[in-house]
Amino acid sequence: MIDPARVRQLLAAEGLTRWAEVIEQQLDVFISRAPHGDWSRWQQALDQLPVLGEGSVDCRNGALNICPDRSLQGELHAALMAGLKALHPWRKGPYQVADIRIDTEWRSDWKWDRVIPHLESLSDRLVLDVGCGNGYHCWRMADAGARQVIGIDPTALFLAQFLAISELLRPMAPGLAGRVEMLPLGIESMPAELAAFDTVFSMGVLYHRRSPIDHLLELRGALRPGGQLVLETLVIEGADDQVLVPRGRYAKMRNVWFIPTPAMLENWLQRCGFRTVRTVEVTFRHIGLMFTAVDHHAVPGLFLGRARTCNLLIPGVGALESRVDVDNHAAIVEAVVINDLPDKELQFRRHCETPKQLIHASAIKIPRLGAG
Repeated sequence: MIDPARVRQLLAAEGLTRWAEVIEQQLDVFISRAPHGDWSRWQQALDQLPVLGEGSVDCRNGALNICPDRSLQGELHAALMAGLKALHPWRKGPYQVADIRIDTEWRSDWKWDRVIPHLESLSDRLVLDVGCGNGYHCWRMADAGARQVIGIDPTALFLAQFLAISELLRPMAPGLAGRVEMLPLGIESMPAELAAFDTVFSMGVLYHRRSPIDHLLELRGALRPGGQLVLETLVIEGADDQVLVPRGRYAKMRNVWFIPTPAMLENWLQRCGFRTVRTVEVTFRHIGLMFTAVDHHAVPGLFLGRARTCNLLIPGVGALESRVDVDNHAAIVEAVVINDLPDKELQFRRHCETPKQLIHASAIKIPRLGAG
C-alpha cells in the first residue's frame, strides 16, 4: 500500500510544499473509507504476487517489459498469472511480465506514439499525469527521462494495478520505480495554483468534465510559468464556434459532456491564459471489430480488458479506414493539443464565461460521415 509519510517527503523534496502539508490526511481518508468493495480482494492479490528478483525493464514493441533473469515455472508462474488476473479489467497498457503479456483493453502505446514527437524533452522535468489510469503513460514518461512523474487518478482498481506493476519491477529497476508515483486523487484535490510542474498531461479526460473551462484552469494552475500542457481529447468536425453536448451516450460512454471543434478548443485554451496553442494532430479512430474476450489468447498471453475497439488489419493493406456512426454521432475524432504558458504570468480574467455561454448551441447535430 502507499506510504503516506514517504509521499509527503517526496512532494516536499520537489518543492510541492502546500501539497505535502495535506497529502497524508488525503491518503488516510482514502484508505480509511475502504476505497472499493473489492479492495480487500485486490489487496490480497497484491500480497500474493511473487517477488521476481533481479532482471531488466524496458519499453519495446509498445509494452512495458518486466524481464526477470530467472525462468518462472510451476507455482511461481501460476501465482503471477493468478495475481494479474485478479486485478482485471486492465484498461491501459500493454504490459509484458516475464512471458505473460497483458493484452489490455486500450493500446495506450498508440496514443503515446502520437504524442511523443511533439513534446519538449522530458529530461529532468517534473511531470503530472492527470487521469493516469493504472500508470502506463507515467512509466513511459519516466523512461523518456522525466526526473519525477506523479500520476493522479481516483479509481481504486487502477491504483491496485499500478502498485502491482511497481512492486514487480522495483527489484529490477529501483531507480525507475522511485521516479514514478501514483496518488488516488482527482485534480480537484490538489492545492490550487501550485505553479510547479514542468509538463502536465491530460489525455482522455476533458470530455468527462462537466466544466471543461474549470478543468483547463486547474491544469494551468499546476504548471510553472513557461511549462507545457499536453492535452488529448475528443473533438468534432464543424464550425469554429461549435460544441457537441451529447444527449445520452457517446461512443458507449455515459459521462461525456462537451466535445468541441479543434478551433473552439484552442479558443478555450487561449481564454484560459495559454499561449502558442498548437493542434498538432487530429485523428479519426478507425473502427474495425468490437469483441469481448471470453478467454485469454494463446498461453501465456492473456486479455484482461472487457470489450475493446481494435483496428481491423488486412495483410498487405494495413488498417481498414472507416468513419462510422457511433451512437448516432459522427465518427470518433481525437486531437492532440500542445500548449505553453508564458514565461511570466499573464493577467487574465479568472471569471471566464461558463461553458453554456461559450457554446454556439447546446447540441449540434453532426451529419453522418460516409465510409470513405
